[in-house]
Amino acid sequence: NIASWMIPNKLVKGMGGAMDLVAGAKNIICTMTHANKHGESKLLNECNLPLTGVGCINKVITDLALLEIKDGAFHLLECAPGVTIDEIKAKTAGNLVISDKVKTMSFE
Repeated sequence: NIASWMIPNKLVKGMGGAMDLVAGAKNIICTMTHANKHGESKLLNECNLPLTGVGCINKVITDLALLEIKDGAFHLLECAPGVTIDEIKAKTAGNLVISDKVKTMSFE
């Protein structure tokens, strides 16, 4: 699920188009920071804001990792360079599945 809502008391330049984008797309990749400025996970078991889209996200790319969403869990595919699996575990509140084949991201 995804909720793309403004944070109270923060300036927003427009409505955006997230609802339009998630309504009919078949492959949605969300890019975001893994945690907020206090280090709290943004990857949760359950969304606590009004939903923009339900069950529509396929993959999430954060500053720490590449994750695939399936079967109600975040499946860790790749870690960012210099990031440990333990750091990703600590900053992921949602159900995290870690295989023994996790790669480090490569930028060529």
